[in-house]
Amino acid sequence: MSEAAADSAVLRRALDGFLREVERRALRMAELSCGSRDDALELVQEAMFGFVRSYREKPAAEWPLLFWRVLDSRLTDYHRRRLVRSRWLVWIAPRSGDDDEDAIAQLPDLTEPGPLARLGDADAMHQLEAALRGLPRRQRQAFLLRVWEGLDVAQTAQAMSLSEGSVKTHLFRALHALRARLEPPQ
Repeated sequence: MSEAAADSAVLRRALDGFLREVERRALRMAELSCGSRDDALELVQEAMFGFVRSYREKPAAEWPLLFWRVLDSRLTDYHRRRLVRSRWLVWIAPRSGDDDEDAIAQLPDLTEPGPLARLGDADAMHQLEAALRGLPRRQRQAFLLRVWEGLDVAQTAQAMSLSEGSVKTHLFRALHALRARLEPPQ
């Protein structure tokens, strides 16, 4: 095997491992953003293809931030297309009701601790997911990237193509809204 072929095989394995590591979290983030499992699967797949096509030669340490930036870009494009389509659909056809199906609840959880723990946490998770869906898109993205993914402010700003101050503002507002909705009244 030539040295170039060996390097290519190592890169392919590293990319596969990275994408396997982020795919579930990316799917959950996309589902929370667009509300449809099918659309979320398509968006994550597009983000993964775009990431590999554009950034596979970058150092592996930069991959997480670059991937989240690509996914955020795909989500932004999705919402823009949806907004434009909804303007035209109002004139073409009446709107139907939203699907009652909860796509996130159907995802298998590989870290399932057991049925008793799941019963105790199910209501809290439902409330959190509903509260996250109720946030404006940029606040939700800032929260998911900072809190769920653990990116710092600078990385989140870079992934969302915003200033660090905007990220802080979006995160503050998201946390305030989530606390107001989730904490019991005193």
